[in-house]
Amino acid sequence: MAPRVEDMDDPPRFSWTDVCARRLHRHALTTPSTSATPADIAAAMASTHAQVMSAAELGIAMRIDGATRLDVREALWTERSLVKTFGLRGTVHVMPARDLSLWVGALSALPASANVMPKDIRLTPDQTEQVVAAVAAALDDAELTIDELTEAVVDHAGAWAGDLVMEAFQGKWPRWRQAMHLTGIRGVLCFAPNRGRKVTYTNPRRWLPGFEPADADTALAWLVRSYLGAHGPSTPQRFAHWTGTQSTWARRLFDSLGDELQQVEVEGDPAWVVAGDLDVPVVRPRGVRLLPYFDGYAYRVGNQPPALLYPGRAAERVLPGNFQILLVDGVVAGLWHQRRSGKRIDITVEPLGELGAAQLDDLDGQVERVGEILQARPQLTIGPVTVGSHA
Repeated sequence: MAPRVEDMDDPPRFSWTDVCARRLHRHALTTPSTSATPADIAAAMASTHAQVMSAAELGIAMRIDGATRLDVREALWTERSLVKTFGLRGTVHVMPARDLSLWVGALSALPASANVMPKDIRLTPDQTEQVVAAVAAALDDAELTIDELTEAVVDHAGAWAGDLVMEAFQGKWPRWRQAMHLTGIRGVLCFAPNRGRKVTYTNPRRWLPGFEPADADTALAWLVRSYLGAHGPSTPQRFAHWTGTQSTWARRLFDSLGDELQQVEVEGDPAWVVAGDLDVPVVRPRGVRLLPYFDGYAYRVGNQPPALLYPGRAAERVLPGNFQILLVDGVVAGLWHQRRSGKRIDITVEPLGELGAAQLDDLDGQVERVGEILQARPQLTIGPVTVGSHA
């Protein structure tokens, strides 16, 4: 790593290549780490998107030399050094257990988003608090499936909580579930090990004795530092996009941190880093990487403008959907898909341009690594990906 040296009268300057190189390095995508744990990787990424758990397992393991999906599962369900819960933008994430109090403190302090449910369906503020209390009590000493949790919430809060009023896939969900993500954000619910094929939930206090949310000011300052460490240099506007909040609120938060942050320039535009965090990797982004579902989405949401991360044909072929992405030299250059059959995994990669001999060798290595992580024999096909994007 080389420090950024500038004239003392001018803010330090970065190129977008610098920003990309920093993020690839910090996310262990330049070179997989030989010493990091799964919790270290989730911390370096400022949490890992886990709507599809197999994708989160792949995304974390590929950043650790020699790791497999079993190492991530061990960290989650045995060591409990990772926690799977509702995080940024109300979606499922994996985060280090050591940081859960800060995550809960920060997420609970973010401005509430508007309730988009129709008036006759949405929860009142009082009902929302009743649901949070009911979930906390139900999971205090239990691991429950969603049906069992629904019964407990209805018993605690009243029949209204179980009204089947929410449109959901091929049926309807009970009213209380519009606040389910909030119970995770408040720190009274997290995922527990599956019971057979059924997902279960518990209270994180069962696994983390003494767990309490951090105070809002401490937690929000930590969240900004974590974001900038993983994705910076960046701006309040992009932080707002990452957290699902308003830009005006994010600007006030950045301003409140004063000397903790440092203004820099990224190709002439103002941006911010944690004060003194100016290092740029000497090695430029090189090579081929296969990122799983949601990993590429988080890579984009975190900072880099789509036009730079998805150049040329990638803007129309990959950007509109949630595909597994092919990175070449740090930018999106294609997409890929895998289909498992027993102990075999067929991997189709669709490059959007011609790959050179060295890049094809890199791709072979990535395919072998995916097979190793997922514990299957990989077979590579280079050609069109015919399946649609993941929702």
